[in-house]
Amino acid sequence: MKLDQGFSEVNGTRLYYEQAGDGRTIVFIHGFSLDCRMWDDQFNAFAQNCHVVRYDLRGFGRSAPASDDAFSPVQDLQTLLEDLSVQRACVVGLSLGGAIAIDYALAFPEATDALIAADSGLIGYAWPRGRPLAGPAEVAATEGIDAAKHAWLGSELFVPACEQADVSERLTEYVGDYSGWHWLNNNPAILSDPPAIERLENIQCPTLVIVGERDTQDFHEISEILTQSIPNANLCTIPRVGHMSNLEDAEGFNLAMLDFLE
Repeated sequence: MKLDQGFSEVNGTRLYYEQAGDGRTIVFIHGFSLDCRMWDDQFNAFAQNCHVVRYDLRGFGRSAPASDDAFSPVQDLQTLLEDLSVQRACVVGLSLGGAIAIDYALAFPEATDALIAADSGLIGYAWPRGRPLAGPAEVAATEGIDAAKHAWLGSELFVPACEQADVSERLTEYVGDYSGWHWLNNNPAILSDPPAIERLENIQCPTLVIVGERDTQDFHEISEILTQSIPNANLCTIPRVGHMSNLEDAEGFNLAMLDFLE
């Protein structure tokens, strides 16, 4: 597999990307506090028969550090894909990445071949049990970034993942490399307006919603909303895993993706 990696000058920032393979394009968008390495098991597998792209969102991984400048994550993705000469793609995102993938499908329907939203966030969802990031942000403000990372990895989101030693090791490495900036600063990201939750019926592309059986109730509720509101959506629940479904059961996640894409 020939890997092309580098940086793209995008909307006043620099985004790190990797691409490999030929054929249908699949773009992977990572979750909060993580980076594109979380997709290792999918990137390498699907590069055998597809053109795969993964990148670090601004403020994460090897992309440029976050700043107070307002920006659109969706426009960042579109500009990156234009730079890579990608006209249409299947967009895959997990958690925060899922919310961005959904927003992208709404903003650029002609460029969205298909949508896969895994253990996904959703702009406009009320988070009745509290936002997952609220606790670590409070810890960061009073005890510092390292303590916040410890609290984040110890939260209910990652309990199932951390039962697997290898997955726990990977997550600890990824979160350890995160700057923590978003816990101490107001996020300047421009979100969908009207919020995505009010416009899901406008997503016309084939859609797969994936959720881990042991993910939290909020993410199960979001998955139900997506499945019921997007016209061409199907739900796949991966048994025995939690929020990090692509890491906890890479084989099951890949099979779900493969069945959907075929």
